[in-house]
Amino acid sequence: MEVPKDQMSTLLDNGLFDSAQMLGCFLVSSAGANIEASPSLKAEYLVLQGDALFGEKEFRRALNMYKQALQHCKSIPRQATSNSRNSLSTSSRSSSPNSLSVSTINDNEVKFKITLCHCSLNEHRAALVEMEGIPLKARTLRMNLTLGKLYRVYRNNRASIACYKDCLRHCPYILEAVTALAELGVSSKEILLLFSQTPVKSGRLLNDNLDTQRWLNAATHFVWIENGMDAIVGRWCTADVVQRVQRYVEAQCCIASNDYKGGLDIFSELLQRFPNNVHILLETAKVEAIIGRNDEAIMNFEKVRFVDPYVLTYMDENICRPLCIMERKDERRALSFAEKSLRTDDRHIAGYIMKGNLCMSLNRPDTAVTAFRGAQELRADLRSYQGLVRAYLALSKSKEALFTAREAMKVMHQSAKALKLVGDVHASNSSGREKARKFYESALRLEPGFLGAALALADLHVVEGRNKEAVSLLERYLRDWADDSLHVKLAQVFAATNMLSDALSHYQAALRINPQNEAAKKGLERLEKQMKGMDPDAPEEEEEIEAEDAEGDQEDTELL
Repeated sequence: MEVPKDQMSTLLDNGLFDSAQMLGCFLVSSAGANIEASPSLKAEYLVLQGDALFGEKEFRRALNMYKQALQHCKSIPRQATSNSRNSLSTSSRSSSPNSLSVSTINDNEVKFKITLCHCSLNEHRAALVEMEGIPLKARTLRMNLTLGKLYRVYRNNRASIACYKDCLRHCPYILEAVTALAELGVSSKEILLLFSQTPVKSGRLLNDNLDTQRWLNAATHFVWIENGMDAIVGRWCTADVVQRVQRYVEAQCCIASNDYKGGLDIFSELLQRFPNNVHILLETAKVEAIIGRNDEAIMNFEKVRFVDPYVLTYMDENICRPLCIMERKDERRALSFAEKSLRTDDRHIAGYIMKGNLCMSLNRPDTAVTAFRGAQELRADLRSYQGLVRAYLALSKSKEALFTAREAMKVMHQSAKALKLVGDVHASNSSGREKARKFYESALRLEPGFLGAALALADLHVVEGRNKEAVSLLERYLRDWADDSLHVKLAQVFAATNMLSDALSHYQAALRINPQNEAAKKGLERLEKQMKGMDPDAPEEEEEIEAEDAEGDQEDTELL
């Protein structure tokens, strides 16, 4: 059976991979049986069969085909190989594994196909070795993006930055490269400078703002390449595309430098211009989840679901579902979802953070330490530092907690939250409370609206018997922020000083703001007992009976 090669290519072009791989079996076997068939022809058939298998997600078999094709390429004379490269460079075909249909084989393209197979099989080391075998000048835009990701896996940040920069020099709309560079510590100014180095069709570089704007205004769409799949993430009006891209870059750099407020402000500005932009809504929800604003994060996730019910980014097992389950106080079920997300993607930072926080809720600080360290190894940010400090303090490892908090302060310059972390460690020891007070006050001077530091300072005042200072501080903040946690803290101070009516009004105010506030519910229940003249610490009648039964059972056991 003689099979025309172009028929195989037609099947691949139309995504009919099952038929293509069955037809490919005839092609490959006929080439193998024909002794006179040229190595180039055999290699072509093997690559086509590999493309069909890749489309069927049979990555191991596709890998074998591509490797066999490379072996045949080695036996092709150099002149023929050179001609094949030249002919491929003028070809309009894509470099994706399911779309190669040229009369000659480019070994660099085949190496990239091998890389994609290794990536699909999570064999990142083998993928990196294959990619490094492709000469720098022969690498395409997609090759550079893939190589940048692989370098990040193995923490070769300098090489990764070089790859991502090269991507942006060719196309400033690769927002994945923008985010990666921001996370790797490249400033927004340096990233935006790359846009002016983008070549135009004439081959010269864009050296002035006018040419840059002309180039950027030439496109009304930007395409984000994620995991080898193209996804249109937004349509931007050409009149202000330059400014919007710049603001997006600035937002990502703010978030990467732990300036979450600055990043959220810019995203809010972008949402005013593009109110139903799913990508910006998801980015906003992700940051809100990072800083503990779970209610707002869930609200934005739900808004995304309303706009696009089938979107999966950052959602389901990864963040949204565990958050929703946590809101229902089902920590064990939420933990199972967080662990499932890590089995799916062991480089998912939010999954490690979620697991660590849930382990802390379940009083498993040793497991939490492992989870937070996993997140920090991928990318250290405020959440992993906060989690590690809490876990170390729960394990009574004050030295490790202080070292982690100080490291956070060095990494996050001028961060009120990092200052508070150091204060928390000092506050855990009676001899360090004066130092803790100074750190809390410094945090409030740096960020006056930081309620976490205000509450921590109020706690410190109460511990040291300065109840009036605690009340004064909390009332001052309540004048500007109607926050349920402030009301609860003030109610606790009033209850401790026997000012029960004032405590009652503040517990009620907290529940009006947030009816689900567990601390307010428990505090109010305890306060009602005090107001009735009952001992709030006395066990309930049923608990007493159960305790007596347990004692009786123990006595019976001893007698037996």
